Amino acid sequence: MIIGLTGGIATGKSTVTAILRELGAYVVDADVWARRVVEPGQPALREIAEAFGDGVLLPDGTLNRKALAAIVFQDERARQTLNQITHPRVREGMREETKRYQAVHPGEPVVWDVPLLFEGDTSRLVDRTVVVYADEGTQLVRLMARDGLSEAEARARIAAQMPIEEKRRLADYVIDNTGTVEQTREQVTRLWHDLRSQAPGGCTSSS
Repeated sequence: MIIGLTGGIATGKSTVTAILRELGAYVVDADVWARRVVEPGQPALREIAEAFGDGVLLPDGTLNRKALAAIVFQDERARQTLNQITHPRVREGMREETKRYQAVHPGEPVVWDVPLLFEGDTSRLVDRTVVVYADEGTQLVRLMARDGLSEAEARARIAAQMPIEEKRRLADYVIDNTGTVEQTREQVTRLWHDLRSQAPGGCTSSS
């Protein structure tokens, strides 16, 4: 079983991921693969430079993430171009990592941590979906505090994503992260036990 975990900006997905790891979950991280596929020598890096110009490369040939972000954050078409280059390779890397783990741990569920789970094709590759939820007002306050943004800047970043209410509607399970860390931990623990019981073999232990 593959469990797709997602959320919105500043909803607390990293907190939930950390709790899942503590409970023994194996987590395949889309962000890790997103960095790997654009390392020097990888075809995706060459394609990105061809699409956006050498200005998105640093002098040592590595990706200038800040320069690329400045382009794609302002331009939806540019963002789609970048996604078309990187997302298929990220998915393939995640599939390969999952296969390696399941070969050694047959029957164990695997968590895919994917920020854009519902925005692309990845949701079709998972068996269950979980969204880490916080209402938009909570997102706004947390994001301003975390990143030192103005309200306008924070609202723009939230608006650039699929609305969290839409993700909540699409998900099989919802972790409400508007309360305390302990309240979130209780929800995650219950969900993990539930999901493990559904996996082949019906594992119910916490490790």
